[in-house]
Amino acid sequence: MHEAHSSVIFGLDPLWLATVVMIFTYGVIISERLNRSIIALLGAMLMIMLGLLTQEQAVAAIDFNTIGLLVGMMIIVSITRKCGVFEYLAIWSAKLVKANPAGILAMLAVVTAVASAFLDNVTTVLLVVPVTLVITEALSVNPYPFLFSQIFASNIGGTATLVGDPPNILIGGQVGLSFNDFVLNLAPVIVVILAVHVISTHFIWGRRMTAAADLRARVMGFDEKKAITDPRLLKLASLVLALVIVAFVLARQLGLESGTIGMGGAALLLMLDNIGKSAEHQSENVLKVYNEIEWITIFFFVGLFIVIAGVEHAGLLKLLADKLLAATGGDFTVTGMSVLWSSAVLSAIVDNIPFVATMIPMIKAMAPAFGGPEGLMPLWWCLSLGACLGGNGTLIGASANLTVAGIAERNGIPFRFMTYTKIAFPLMLIHVAICNAYLMWRYF
Repeated sequence: MHEAHSSVIFGLDPLWLATVVMIFTYGVIISERLNRSIIALLGAMLMIMLGLLTQEQAVAAIDFNTIGLLVGMMIIVSITRKCGVFEYLAIWSAKLVKANPAGILAMLAVVTAVASAFLDNVTTVLLVVPVTLVITEALSVNPYPFLFSQIFASNIGGTATLVGDPPNILIGGQVGLSFNDFVLNLAPVIVVILAVHVISTHFIWGRRMTAAADLRARVMGFDEKKAITDPRLLKLASLVLALVIVAFVLARQLGLESGTIGMGGAALLLMLDNIGKSAEHQSENVLKVYNEIEWITIFFFVGLFIVIAGVEHAGLLKLLADKLLAATGGDFTVTGMSVLWSSAVLSAIVDNIPFVATMIPMIKAMAPAFGGPEGLMPLWWCLSLGACLGGNGTLIGASANLTVAGIAERNGIPFRFMTYTKIAFPLMLIHVAICNAYLMWRYF
């Protein structure tokens, strides 16, 4: 590898130059004046052109395991959504509680959380919210509580697994944590938080909800089987998803990385979905799936990896890690709780992906102070829980929040920033406090 910073432009101090580029990049991302993928790629280009990284270092900084996992899961979700399984689950869960509005509020939260543990949060809400609106309209009840609850449930459920939320995908890929690591360490507290969320929304809204008997009968008349538009594809997608989850669980024994499993599952489902179709039909089908990949997110990650590598090579993240250690007196418990709470509050205000991408090398730099990489394990769980759950605190905290708000506004349902935050932020703090207690009990 080339010597870092041997050719920094005009002989400037690499530490200050890299810091300026990162602040500029993050500032524009937060301002939302430019699409976040554009500014991340521009920031990456500046890191190379200013001599802070060589091109080889920039390419080496891109975590292709994370990119492979993201792309693979996006392809699997894109194909699976065509069969109507999410609409089926929403209607089935509504009928399971005899179309009782309070019961539906709880059931749809659970369905959303479970789906979000295995699929990305945005896709889950895109599929569940339209059915929710049909059900609430049929029952003539206010849809806002249902949509609010589903935002929370999607971010809660996504926290439980490696593939559920982009911050976890980042942490898993960069630190080498497996699917099982996330489930064993985070799922127990997430089950508790989901239960607390369901009880909270029941007391805030659910207990006062009623619907006339004839309207409940109308919902009971919905045929969930009609939601399944392609039974063959449902079987194939279910089989591939099951195989992918089994492979995630057995990844260490199989000697496979998560990116390979995600891309392998995507390739298998693409093949099964296209077998027997004409070459022309296959081309249309595959192109449609590839067009549904969230390329904005993919290129955002690519640019971000390079920007973070620039400030890491310049020594900024090591400096910040040392400052944090000094501020906490090198106390492991204080450091862990600082990571948890700062992650939660900042993730409610700024996009949690760049925040987590910056924190990962910072925490890695603390390894010598806490007995090597193994000693850092509890800090990764603090970062994951804070960043994923903190996103619930405001409307801009996570992509799923803005997606639901957008669908609501298009359907004439007001979804205001302050109205949401007044209830959401205190609930988020309660959830993080539960995480604090869990982490103290289990690791500190």
